[in-house]
Amino acid sequence: MSGKPGEEGGSPPREGTPRVARAWKPQGTRVRVGQVELGGPGFVVMAGPCAVEGMEQTEHTASAVAAAGAHILRGGVFKPRTSPYSFQGMGEPGLRVLAEAARKVGLPIVSEVMESTQIPLMEDSVDVLQVGARNMQNFPLLRALGKTRKPVLLKRGLAATFQEWLLAAEYVLDGGNEQVILCERGIRTFETATRNTLDLAAVALAKQRTHLPVIVDPSHATGEPDLIQPMALAAAAAGADGLIIEVHPRPEQALCDGQQALTPERFQHLMRRLPGVLAAVDRHLWRPEFPAHVVGAR
Repeated sequence: MSGKPGEEGGSPPREGTPRVARAWKPQGTRVRVGQVELGGPGFVVMAGPCAVEGMEQTEHTASAVAAAGAHILRGGVFKPRTSPYSFQGMGEPGLRVLAEAARKVGLPIVSEVMESTQIPLMEDSVDVLQVGARNMQNFPLLRALGKTRKPVLLKRGLAATFQEWLLAAEYVLDGGNEQVILCERGIRTFETATRNTLDLAAVALAKQRTHLPVIVDPSHATGEPDLIQPMALAAAAAGADGLIIEVHPRPEQALCDGQQALTPERFQHLMRRLPGVLAAVDRHLWRPEFPAHVVGAR
């Protein structure tokens, strides 16, 4: 049955980005991750190590970010690295470490999937499957994720245009999985002062033109710990639905991207500052919403 965008049973046109377009779902999409919801009035923070390195490091970080108010634990177990000699992640053993650390602090997990064969391995442990910037146009992977019912966090490619980013999301939605979260993580430009160039205009544009939640990764966007907080606050003011931030107890010893990780203390400071900026744009940090009679009884 065919129809217009937004109508039940509507068939999308062949060109463009029909399923991601705001017109297809004017009310917006809210993605549930455990008890957490992205795309509503609540602002969601994902935080944790770039790479899972072992139980002590992961549990320490998980406890710290949970105590500071993070809603989702991030951690990489499969790592796509520019150099084949760099740490590639712990793989399946790291997945078990991450799952155990998350269980102890009661947080859901987001972790990167690099190829379709890893999906069955990760589905039981991971709550959000992340597609990294290097895999944004890995179309077989996107099609495979379209067949899952797990939320997908889709990072913008290193030099992808806005339209290419949305069309990558279209592959997942076209497969039947509507739980897609867009992530702006900076793009490669002529500027070398920062690791990448954070495109906050794309965040506002994505909120206008799509119905999908949009988050920002200020860690990869800047590559500088001193810039993470101001860019995170700017993302909140620009209308993002959340953040994904790298945190490590000892950044100088990290096996992956330690130069852009916040210490637990600096992450805690950011979490204390976020509510003030969010209040200015009529938002708040995500929190469980209780029915009125339950709240009154507390």
